[in-house]
Amino acid sequence: MGFLDIIGPVMIGPSSSHTAGAARLGSLARACWGDAPLSNITIFLRGSFAFTSKGHGTDKALVAGLMGMSPEDGGIRTALETAREKGFPFRFEIEQIDGAHPNSARFSFTGSDGTTMDVIGASLGGGAVELQEIDGFSVKISGEQPTLITFHRDVHGVVAAVAALFAERKINIASMTLHRRARGGLASLVAELDMEKAPGSELQRAVETAHPAIIRVVPLYRGGRTP
Repeated sequence: MGFLDIIGPVMIGPSSSHTAGAARLGSLARACWGDAPLSNITIFLRGSFAFTSKGHGTDKALVAGLMGMSPEDGGIRTALETAREKGFPFRFEIEQIDGAHPNSARFSFTGSDGTTMDVIGASLGGGAVELQEIDGFSVKISGEQPTLITFHRDVHGVVAAVAALFAERKINIASMTLHRRARGGLASLVAELDMEKAPGSELQRAVETAHPAIIRVVPLYRGGRTP
């Protein structure tokens, strides 16, 4: 158990789950989307997030994280006003799903070109978070380590190609998990990496071309923030 597990993180707001965790969750969700222009983000609040979002500042923290603020940023208090002033396109909805984590949210992104992405995540307490689903793929990502996610066709050789690329660059794999919807269909690989600093976009491009079956690569850096 670490020091933060006992006293909680440095943060703005009354609750680590509803403020620090919410800000980190928003940051990770935005990192999944990347820098592509947005036309809308709908944030579907679930469980206690849906009922205490205003009182605990969850709504402010989620939007702050989506805009790149850290949990200790004083700007969280005025994040909604800042977002509106900047034309940041967000709105909130309530969504109650049986079996959903009590402190969770679904982020539905729509790009200016019509591209969409759904990200589901939960605040676990003490500022810790977990991404649970990306575009229908079940994942389990804490954001504590640099992570690369591939979306690819389920064919042989993809995992080996990605692992070989990391080995060639002397990058140690902390964990690697594979998910697929059906044999021969779409699949996803999640690789958490042991790196002293966040990898740059060059590594992302290298993974994208490591195998012809790879369709898209999503980089998640420590805390959800890109370098």
